[in-house]
Amino acid sequence: MTTRLIALTGGIGAGKSVVSRVLRCLGYDVFDCDSEAKALMDGNAAIKERLMSEISPEVILDGEIDRQRLAQIVFADAEKLAALNAIVHTAVKEHIRHWHQCRTASVAFVETAILFESGLNRLVDAEWRVSAPTELRILRVMARNGMTAEQVRQRIKSQSFTPSPGEPRPPLTMIVNDGFVPLLPQIFKALQSITQ
Repeated sequence: MTTRLIALTGGIGAGKSVVSRVLRCLGYDVFDCDSEAKALMDGNAAIKERLMSEISPEVILDGEIDRQRLAQIVFADAEKLAALNAIVHTAVKEHIRHWHQCRTASVAFVETAILFESGLNRLVDAEWRVSAPTELRILRVMARNGMTAEQVRQRIKSQSFTPSPGEPRPPLTMIVNDGFVPLLPQIFKALQSITQ
């Protein structure tokens, strides 16, 4: 049996991590692209070399990635962000393929903020997109990360992406995480639709 792979998507502050935690509590495997990408970047000298040459020498400090400086640079420059994504996505996608092959359950999830930009839309069977109003997302990220409202808006803008018309679009399920619509019933309903 092949494990169905579901992308768990949504912009910064939408609440992907909350849904991921619920899924893990229910016993589902969830691949967190952000944390896995960080681990791959930290442990790979070739990636660090490319970051220095293609983004900026400033992003490596004493042999380690200065994530704050890296974020400042790439989220203010679309070309640098595209370069970062190109550097990291190939390694992450290969890691996901291996992880997916090792799954034995009927369903597993991949948490990502950049489904189409990363090309993961071509690997998954469906997409669950978590959404929340922009102002609520800004407040959440400000409280969580200590960023200013303008910094969060810049991050949200950098994550705005429209896939080309011919790009494969997996079947979509929306999950509203606005603090008013109950979250658990939406998750249970979405699970029921894919496990029947």
